Amino acid sequence: MKKQTLALACLMAGLVAACGGGSSPSTQSPAFAATVTASTSASTSTTTATGTRWMNVKYGGSGYVPGLVFHPTNPNVLYARTDMGGSYRWDAATSAWTPITDGFGIREEFFNGAESIALDANDDKRVYLVTGMYDWAGTNGRLYVSTDRGDNWTHVDLPFRVGSNDPGRAIGERLMVDPNQSAVLYYGSRTAGLWKSADYGQTWAQVSALSSFQYPAEQIPSLPGRTSAGIEAVLFDTSSTGAGTATQGLYAAVGPDYATAAGLAFNLYKSNDGGASWTGVPTPVTGYHIPHMARAKDGMIYVAFTRDMGPGAGGPAKLYKFDGSNWTLLKSYDTQQWVNFGMGGLSVSGSGPATRIALGVTNSWGNWQGQPIVQLSDDAGLTWREIASMTPHTPADVDFSGWVDDVEIDPHNPDRILHVFGGGVWETRNASAASPSWNLAVTGLEETATLALMTPPKGASYTLLRSSGDIGMHVQTELLKTPTRGPRGWFGNGNSADMAWSAPAYIAAIGTPVWNTPNVAGAYSTDSGVTWTAFAANHPDALANQGGESNIAVTMPGNIVWAPANSRPAYTTNNGASWAYTNLPALSAVGINRGYRIVADRKNPLKVYAFNSGGAWWNQWSDTAHFWYSIDGGHTFTESTAFTAAGARVADFSHSSVAVNPNAEGDIWVADGFSLLHSTDSGVSWTRLQATAPDWGNQPAWMYPEVYGATSIALGKATAGATYSSTIYIVGTISNVWGVHRSDDGGATWRRINDDKHQYAGLGNLAADQSVPGRVFASAAGRGVVFSY
Repeated sequence: MKKQTLALACLMAGLVAACGGGSSPSTQSPAFAATVTASTSASTSTTTATGTRWMNVKYGGSGYVPGLVFHPTNPNVLYARTDMGGSYRWDAATSAWTPITDGFGIREEFFNGAESIALDANDDKRVYLVTGMYDWAGTNGRLYVSTDRGDNWTHVDLPFRVGSNDPGRAIGERLMVDPNQSAVLYYGSRTAGLWKSADYGQTWAQVSALSSFQYPAEQIPSLPGRTSAGIEAVLFDTSSTGAGTATQGLYAAVGPDYATAAGLAFNLYKSNDGGASWTGVPTPVTGYHIPHMARAKDGMIYVAFTRDMGPGAGGPAKLYKFDGSNWTLLKSYDTQQWVNFGMGGLSVSGSGPATRIALGVTNSWGNWQGQPIVQLSDDAGLTWREIASMTPHTPADVDFSGWVDDVEIDPHNPDRILHVFGGGVWETRNASAASPSWNLAVTGLEETATLALMTPPKGASYTLLRSSGDIGMHVQTELLKTPTRGPRGWFGNGNSADMAWSAPAYIAAIGTPVWNTPNVAGAYSTDSGVTWTAFAANHPDALANQGGESNIAVTMPGNIVWAPANSRPAYTTNNGASWAYTNLPALSAVGINRGYRIVADRKNPLKVYAFNSGGAWWNQWSDTAHFWYSIDGGHTFTESTAFTAAGARVADFSHSSVAVNPNAEGDIWVADGFSLLHSTDSGVSWTRLQATAPDWGNQPAWMYPEVYGATSIALGKATAGATYSSTIYIVGTISNVWGVHRSDDGGATWRRINDDKHQYAGLGNLAADQSVPGRVFASAAGRGVVFSY
């Protein structure tokens, strides 16, 4: 089924969650499906949208999925964990992923990546996630527990650190549930050894019989990669489930760094008494990581060894099988000139001489004859054939090599094999064919880090400009289709984009150059993003200051103001052929990256506004917040002395925002992290609203709040009968409730338009639709872009 057809079918069937988010099925209707489909073209408007339900704008994958876990006994129960963008459950009926962690709140952004996922072999509804983004960050991890396949969660604070977005994040699985006694869980931590719970994860104790060593907290940030591999995996030595007695035989793989620090002589240990005592298992190679271990039905254990930690670990690498006494080499990759293959994913199916083995070969890039990416054996490792490189892939223009750090054979259908890569998941359902066909299995899986959003005026032939980390900048023409327009392949990160309001076919974008376009940091399009031309020259400081604090504004076609991070903004009147500095003060990067937010007035192209949020409260080199205005197209600026007098606070770039009312000249709004400030005279004078207030939690008032008061603001098409010319949307805290709030009366009254099921572990950049009342776009925390409807 074509992707757009599937999306529409999901909407019409009320299965919005399966298509990437949204409310309960009862709130959907065919009428809504028609409304969304029609109104994704900005030339068509509607007044029927209520703007209180949420779903994803389509991109499709793009982020790293370190792990996939099938339930061992229930077909089609499958989960995916991402490193920073939530976790997902497979929906077999729609062949799509359903996000299961969108209810995580703003205080849970650090826990939006899962380092490991585990399922209960005896209860197919019980799911566990071990979360926590960085081992070095000083915050312990959490265990999230669901008894309804991820629809609802409770959590337990763990006594050790977790690193879902650290090196080695595909290693594991680190969390395992005893198949014989479901109350028993083991976790292999990075820096604190092996841990055990005997009460479904509610309490934990270190398995000191293996090792009591824990890295001192102050030492962790100085470790290579600021983390350790630690106890890399746990494997139960059992062939039965549900016996009622805790499994006595289990293996623990120990990373070489932790083994050295803890004084452990082996990289693999076995216990025959449920973890009470451990014996070192001599391995054929030492000092290697063990990214995965797998046990076949006949008890044979398959173990991958690779030199590096990953993602995309390099070699040398070796695959062995182990019968409890003897090791047999099955496959080996040695480092050679031009290639350095490692091993990542490993999965087995069946038993005996007909055991099927799927092996992911990491750090293998491209698509060429003889290249190993996914190696398959149907005779327990005696012979191998390649099933991924040089085979049919749909779509054909998406990479599938490199970070093949997890490979899973469906335990209920061995012809179905999935593997991960840096952009999501690939799947084949005919692995036994001479040339298996693969499909990109990312429908509903949205994992992008969005750095900036911008919407065009009514009448444009596109709906949204989205600038994202790692994948550049894209022009979204339809909300339920993957975007195809943009300076594709030119930018690593897309930092900012804007269009000429009077002629929105003219778009300018800035980003970080990539290897094949090392000097291209900015580009423009005159045909709504179909074709692009690199600026003849960059801002003089752009290549040296490529941070996400960079910003751009377009006043008229060819006329741009560019503010790289930690720099002085400059302007061009000739599509970048030449640049001249404005009179704005240069910003330094001492202690913290800083940047101007530059915004063009949409009614008067000669007016341009510049907002400097000041830095951060904790940075001794920060200053006060500043607001500047220009009446000559952004060439020279005058500072508003009333801005700080109105009570503007200092905040970092990511917790502040500025927006103009496209329907009224000189009507400007600023979210300074704490409050909203409003000017109706082009920034000369200011009024501070009392609507928002930060939640300080347990923090003292001189520190940063636990939840900020107002961090992003956007203005969009007003509803019929509204008393203000635009609807205002903010991300912030009103009446002690954080979320997306909306005002139709110029900020006099507000109502929250997202619910607790759609918090996305935090929401960042906002951009409001100028054609559809009630529609606002928001960047979710690693969960792509969402919109209200």
